[in-house]
Amino acid sequence: MQKCIVGKKLGMTQLFDETGKFIPVTVIEAGPCVVVQKKTIENDGYEALQIGYGDIAVGKLNKAKQGHFAKGDVAPKRTLREFRLDDCAAKNVGDIIKVDTFELGEKVDVCGTSKGKGYAGAIKRHGFSRLKETHGTGPVHRHAGSMGACSTPSKVRKGKGLPGHMGAERVTIQNLEVVKVDVENNLIAIKGAIPGPKHGLVYITDSVKKA
Repeated sequence: MQKCIVGKKLGMTQLFDETGKFIPVTVIEAGPCVVVQKKTIENDGYEALQIGYGDIAVGKLNKAKQGHFAKGDVAPKRTLREFRLDDCAAKNVGDIIKVDTFELGEKVDVCGTSKGKGYAGAIKRHGFSRLKETHGTGPVHRHAGSMGACSTPSKVRKGKGLPGHMGAERVTIQNLEVVKVDVENNLIAIKGAIPGPKHGLVYITDSVKKA
C-alpha cells in the first residue's frame, strides 16, 4: 500500500552520516494523523483516504464539520487532506498514521506551498530579457514587450507570461531521501530543501519516481 502523512515544516539543519559526510536536511513534524473518511467507487466514484492533522477545539468548527467528524467518531482536526492511493482497503476510519510509516533511506515525494513574493514584473517572474538601455529604449526597458495580438486571435492567449502574483503556488519535489525518523517526537528529516515557509503544511507520500 502507498504511504501518506501530513506534517508541518520546522526548518533546515544538518546531519552527518557514518563516514562523517555532511547532509543538509529539512525537519518536518509529521503526524500523528487520523483517517477521517474513506472514499469508495460505489459512493464517490473513486478511492481515496481523507486524513486529518492537527487538533482543534470543537467550538471553532461549524455544524457541518462537527457532523463530519462525529460521523467517523474521530476527534476534530484542523487540516483535512485527501490522498488517492492504490489500495485504500488496508486502512479504516479511525486508524492512526504515525511517522514510523516511513523508513530510513526510503524515497518520498513532498508537496508544499512555496513562499509568496508579492507582485512581480515579467523579468523577475518569468526570466524575460530586458531591452537595451541606449538610444531609443525610453522608460520601458523592463517591460514585457508586445502581446502579439492583432486581428487574430484578438486576445491574449491563456498562459502568456505577464506581470502578476509570484510564488504562493503548489510545488512538489520528488524522489527525496529520508535521512532520519524520530518516532518519539514525530519528526522526520528529509535530505535537501522542500517548498514552503517555516511552519507551513507539507504532504508526504512514498515516491512514485524510483531512483
